[in-house]
Amino acid sequence: MHTHLHRNALPQLQRNDFLTDGGIETTLIFHEGFELPLFAAFTLLKSERGRQALNRYYGKYLALAEEHNTGFILESATWRASRVWGEPLGYSAQDLATANRQAIELLHGLREGFASEQPVVVSGCVGPMGDGYAPSEMLDAAQSADYHAEQIETFDTAGVDMVTAITMTHTGEALGIANACADRGLPLAISFTVELDGRLPSGQPLMDAIREVDGDACTPPAYYMINCAHPEHFMPVLQQRASAAARIYGMRCNASRMSHEELDNADTLDEGNPSELAELHAQVKDYLPNLRIFGGCCGTDDRHVGAIAHACLGGAACAAPPRTAAAGS
Repeated sequence: MHTHLHRNALPQLQRNDFLTDGGIETTLIFHEGFELPLFAAFTLLKSERGRQALNRYYGKYLALAEEHNTGFILESATWRASRVWGEPLGYSAQDLATANRQAIELLHGLREGFASEQPVVVSGCVGPMGDGYAPSEMLDAAQSADYHAEQIETFDTAGVDMVTAITMTHTGEALGIANACADRGLPLAISFTVELDGRLPSGQPLMDAIREVDGDACTPPAYYMINCAHPEHFMPVLQQRASAAARIYGMRCNASRMSHEELDNADTLDEGNPSELAELHAQVKDYLPNLRIFGGCCGTDDRHVGAIAHACLGGAACAAPPRTAAAGS
């Protein structure tokens, strides 16, 4: 059984720069040719072919971290591995626990094979109970803690260093996850998503959401992130230089400028412009004094994260190799 290495002292809370991965689901669907029902990447853990694809996927990003001499945050492929999403796919509670454990085991194996002396953090990824673009139900903290506790307990026993809640749409759900993690003594990062106006899908301003969760959680998150939005969607908010911006340590942006609704209805992948996206990240650094975690979300892959690393961290430029046709599922 693997044990955590960094739970009591997350290295990304120091001044080190860290990379993480990009848009795992969009990469696996559009570049690798997999079918991911309900956008559920954890279903790949059922087959050897799927596990190999996940290992290849993470390996490209670990190579970037080694190239740029940065730490890395390994985020598990479990954004959909909770009850509401697992049950329609035929997963029982026991099946989901097994999948979550397998996802963390895969990350431990990757960490053990990492050649660099830089730290690698194993994070259990929690996704929203509802749609990450348009939540149909706003949870209060108690409802959220009750729902997410199952997955968080599995992560704890599997030996994660931390939990990251990705694509949070409203503060009630974020608070519940924070309280569930506090019950297990697990460090937490909350990553909010925003609409074109820089507000959460709930309509709440981003900085107000951060202040609310910090003020009301049993134990405040270790830090916050922004994901599943283009930098231009939230840069005007950051330019106001609110004090809460110092709590934002990471960004996982979309390649596309499209709205969540437009992305939901798109039949093709908008990969944006990796160089332009990287330059915008460099500009955002001026407004986020503690920004040190760089990755991607929908539409991004290792080319985008490589360009971001070059723009924000320096080092060798990362080539953007042409994409081959999908291998088919």
